[in-house]
Amino acid sequence: MLIIYVAKLAPMKQTEQLALDIKRLRNQGVNLVNAIQVEVYPEQMEAHFTNNLKKDFETFKKSLPIFSTTYQSWYSEAQIVIRRFLPLRLNDFMALYEVPKNRKELKKENYTIEDYLRNTIVTSGFDKKVVVGPVDVIPLVQQQLNILDSVTVRLESALTEISEILQADLLDKMLIAANELAKNGLARSAGGVCSAIIQQHFETLRAKYDLKLLKKNPTLKDYNELLQKAEVYDFGTGRQIQYLIDLRDLCVKNTKKAPSASEIQDLLVGTERIIKTIY
Repeated sequence: MLIIYVAKLAPMKQTEQLALDIKRLRNQGVNLVNAIQVEVYPEQMEAHFTNNLKKDFETFKKSLPIFSTTYQSWYSEAQIVIRRFLPLRLNDFMALYEVPKNRKELKKENYTIEDYLRNTIVTSGFDKKVVVGPVDVIPLVQQQLNILDSVTVRLESALTEISEILQADLLDKMLIAANELAKNGLARSAGGVCSAIIQQHFETLRAKYDLKLLKKNPTLKDYNELLQKAEVYDFGTGRQIQYLIDLRDLCVKNTKKAPSASEIQDLLVGTERIIKTIY
């Protein structure tokens, strides 16, 4: 059953768990589409599997759920997800299932999944030719699955947004700590924190722009060269960042000369500029 996302989970964990649940729901939906196709077109599906796919149809058939006993629970869960994350499509999703209350005549245009579950069929003529019936349910279930897929796209965007918010909040807190260290005369420690901030931000940029680094443990210089080459920022910005890298080295690598107050201030201000202006 779908997790109710009010637990004491961090926002990122909630979203990641929801993504897993939606993936599970989608897989169930695909199985339901396959199940309904097998129920409605058993001979055609068997021929397709045997002749085209060269796979064992009976094994595939046994792996599928029974539509009539499985669909309702899937519909209820999917409805919760769509109501929460895609409310504008909720009525469309429900209309594909529910029999319209004001329906006077059953036609292809107003046939629903509920009609199929009730085994409702409309025939005409002496030969009882089916006018509306089981074959009309397949596109309805597929449309519901398509609506659920739209939630996945929206959730991926939300996951990225939450990740960026949490990352920005973390780096802001680290920057505050670096400023406190500098105020208390711990310039080298402040420089070390600034180094960690810049490296984490650069790694986020590398991942965002899908850039590759060959080194297993890249330096800030490696990141700076990579991001300049990819035109994430221009040469002038790269020169300014190199100056900050030199100040970082003065803080954490040079044991003979300590950074001056103005130099550590340049590093703090420059670090803030990087995380606030380079995306």
